[in-house]
Amino acid sequence: MRHGLLLSSAADIDFMVHGIFKYNFFGHEVWITTTHVCVLIVMLILIGFGIIARRTMLKATEVPGTLQNIVEFMVEALSNMVYGVMGKKNGSRFVNYIGTIFIFILFSNISGLFGLRNPTADYGVTLAMALITFTLIHFWQFKNNSLKDIWVGWCSPLPPWLPIWLPINLIGEIAVPISLSLRLFANVLSGLIMMALVYGLLGWVATLWPAALHVYFDLFSGAIQTYVFCMLTMTYISDQFGDKE
Repeated sequence: MRHGLLLSSAADIDFMVHGIFKYNFFGHEVWITTTHVCVLIVMLILIGFGIIARRTMLKATEVPGTLQNIVEFMVEALSNMVYGVMGKKNGSRFVNYIGTIFIFILFSNISGLFGLRNPTADYGVTLAMALITFTLIHFWQFKNNSLKDIWVGWCSPLPPWLPIWLPINLIGEIAVPISLSLRLFANVLSGLIMMALVYGLLGWVATLWPAALHVYFDLFSGAIQTYVFCMLTMTYISDQFGDKE
C-alpha cells in the first residue's frame, strides 16, 4: 500500500491524507482516501472482535478463560468509568455510547503501532465524533430544561431581560465541538508528524529504538487523549441533567 496508508518504508514516509481512487457521484468527484481505508480496517477489526467476544460470553464458564477475562475486564472498567462520572441511572443510558467511542478512539490512536495512519489524525473523523457529542448535549438540554431555563442560562450571569452575555455564551456553546475535535486531532497528528520525521530523516538507522517513541506517541498519549475526550463528553452531557436525577 502507498500514499501514507502504511508508515513502513523510510523512503516513502508521508503523514498527509491522500486519495486512493475516485468515482463520480451524481456528477460530483468523490475520493476514497487513506483515512477511509484506515477507518474501515479499524472498524472491521473491532466488529470482528465484537463477534468473537459475543460468542465467548454466550458460552461463558464459571472459570473464565483468557478471552472471557479480557472481555469482562473491559466491560467492568468502562462501566465503572461511566458510572463514576455520570451516576448509575444516567450512566446506564450512555455507557454503550461512551464505551463505543472509547474503544474506537483508543484503537484508532494506537493503530500507528501496526503501521496504519491514525484515523484520528484526520480532522474529519474527530469533528464527526465531536458533533455527535454536541448533538447529544443539546438534545438532553432541551429535553430536561424549559426554554425559559435555557434562556436564563444563556444570559447568565446577568438577568434574562439584559442579554448582553448571550453572544459570548453562545460562542462558548459552539466552541464545545471545536475544542473537543481539535484537541484530539492536534495531539494525534503531532505524534504522527514526529514519527514520520524520525523515520524520514534517519532512514535505516531508525530500525528499533523508535519503538520507545511509538509507545509514548501512540500508546501513552493515545490513551490519555481517549480518556480526555470521553471524560469531557460525559461531563458535558451530565451538566444537562443537573440535580434532576
